[in-house]
Amino acid sequence: MKARKKPEFLTEVELEFMNQLWILGEASVREVLGNLAPDRNLAYTSAATILRILNDKGFATSTKRGKTYYYRPALAKDAYQTRSLQNLSAKLFDDAPAQLVARLVDDAGLSSEALEEIRALLDRRLGNGTD
Repeated sequence: MKARKKPEFLTEVELEFMNQLWILGEASVREVLGNLAPDRNLAYTSAATILRILNDKGFATSTKRGKTYYYRPALAKDAYQTRSLQNLSAKLFDDAPAQLVARLVDDAGLSSEALEEIRALLDRRLGNGTD
């Protein structure tokens, strides 16, 4: 039987849980549940299943201490952000990152402060920073 390729991207719920793991560093199911929005109202078994899926997909690792499993991110958040943006740029913006940035700047209703921050980032990346 042919081995299935592990998914490269997270579902919305998986991303919600990964964000908690990135914040906490390492956590049990109860700790992750405790960090979710109070109105989330998710059953312990559902949360445990989501974390097990993240482990199976290679996004998280787990260790068992006593009867409790602890989960850690297997992928850094910035690495996942890079992967996701590259995919978005390739699939939605014809592999033209400038179009992605242009859409963000044109349509997002960004404040002057946010635009200045973007300008500073570009200046620094191009070596024009005054630092």
